[in-house]
Amino acid sequence: MNITQLERFVAVVDHGLHVPRAADALGVPLASLSSTIDKLETEVGHPLFTRSKPSWSLTPAGVLLLDEARTRIAEAPAPTPKPKAPAGGKAKASKGKGRAPIVKGQPKPYKKRQGR
Repeated sequence: MNITQLERFVAVVDHGLHVPRAADALGVPLASLSSTIDKLETEVGHPLFTRSKPSWSLTPAGVLLLDEARTRIAEAPAPTPKPKAPAGGKAKASKGKGRAPIVKGQPKPYKKRQGR
């Protein structure tokens, strides 16, 4: 069980057991959130939600995990910020002049095709 899985589980519960709304709030795809919940249920060994057509509800195992998850999230150290990439980019070598823009009234700057 990692903190990300627990945070996603708590987000689903906090958003009224509405998975699409929780996915939007977290900024993750719905499939990713669903697979995270499935992995967490597999790891715990019990279903965390009772899934029915009109709505979802927490199982007793889900209620126990919710308290534990909130405690672990509160005790977890703050994530370290990612290092910023250095400014600038890879320089590209010039490969000659290239084509000059065509100006009205002037001959084309590149070679014409050879006539037959």
